[in-house]
Amino acid sequence: MEVILKQDIKNLGEKDDIVVVKPGYGRNFLIPQGYATLATVSAKKVLAENIKQAQFKQDKIKKDASELATKLESVKLTIGAKAGESGKIFGKVNSIQIAEALKSQGYDVDRRRITFEEEPKQLGEYVANLNLHKEVKVQVSFEVISE
Repeated sequence: MEVILKQDIKNLGEKDDIVVVKPGYGRNFLIPQGYATLATVSAKKVLAENIKQAQFKQDKIKKDASELATKLESVKLTIGAKAGESGKIFGKVNSIQIAEALKSQGYDVDRRRITFEEEPKQLGEYVANLNLHKEVKVQVSFEVISE
């Protein structure tokens, strides 16, 4: 069953993607929740026209994301966390703390676009993945230090 996604869905696709899903998943979850519509011939034509009209706007967004990515490549963050004597931190460093640290340096990045290769649970150096755009991704290194 083909559906057109109305919003980004993790591990499935981005907004306006045409994806193939199992009929039960599409009919019982995606469509009733408003996450997708059925990909009929007329819906595909409307989608193509909308995409064509929005292409200019998307190019500008992608250009802005690329510029931000080049600036962020050289950024090094320091995150303070309470830690025990063995170096294990209490709790963990999350995307909200990374977003706030970036904001304090003048970069506005949505916290939902930040993921980690390895969950920071110890003091040390880590890498955060920033998905700024569908095609623009950047890695920012950060160090977790004891407060």
